[in-house]
Amino acid sequence: MSNQPEIIQDYLQIVATVREYVEEQMQLGFMELLEPKPKHQYADFNMERLRREAMGCVRCELHKGRKTVVFGTGNEHADLVFVGEAPGEEEDKQGEPFVGRAGQLLTKIIEAMGFKRDEVYIANVIKCRPPGNRTPTTFEVECCEPFLQRQLELLQPKVICALGGVAAQMLLHTDQKISMLRGQFHDYHGIKVMPTYHPAFLLRNPNAKREVWEDMKKVMAELGKTLNA
Repeated sequence: MSNQPEIIQDYLQIVATVREYVEEQMQLGFMELLEPKPKHQYADFNMERLRREAMGCVRCELHKGRKTVVFGTGNEHADLVFVGEAPGEEEDKQGEPFVGRAGQLLTKIIEAMGFKRDEVYIANVIKCRPPGNRTPTTFEVECCEPFLQRQLELLQPKVICALGGVAAQMLLHTDQKISMLRGQFHDYHGIKVMPTYHPAFLLRNPNAKREVWEDMKKVMAELGKTLNA
């Protein structure tokens, strides 16, 4: 029982801290005590530490079939961030998002907007390739979501472009289809989000390129970017 005085002291310190918090809330005019927001599990991580954490992730079964973790790439001070769904075969080989056919189309879109690819930041909701490029499961999205959340907290872009339904639905916590979400800005923790069709969808449905370009023009206007004559 030699440590009993220390236990009592710790208890009294906790009581004093709680009392101080309650008094502060009452002074601010809050009559109901609200539960403090839990701290994000990666709140203290910088980008490099977060990358290392993601590289060793084994939260879901996807880690068993991956060649590499596709964390994200680009300018970490970018005003514009593109968020896709998940890596494909080429991305899994190279460890970089959007380097396959869909990535080549995304690069053309970025350049048409007046940016270089390395001036923006590109990431995916899912960091490991799903088998056969299937749609990620809800559990897989939930496992990977904290990584993207912290990436975006660190990046603090002016605009996020959500490419496809999985990215848009995760960021906006909605089950609405991308066809209903695209074309207008939404909010993600104070950051404007423009959902639009995924480049892979455009490869199958080239007629939708006009709609995507209309979305990108709204993004450009929000960023003060004008087309060169």
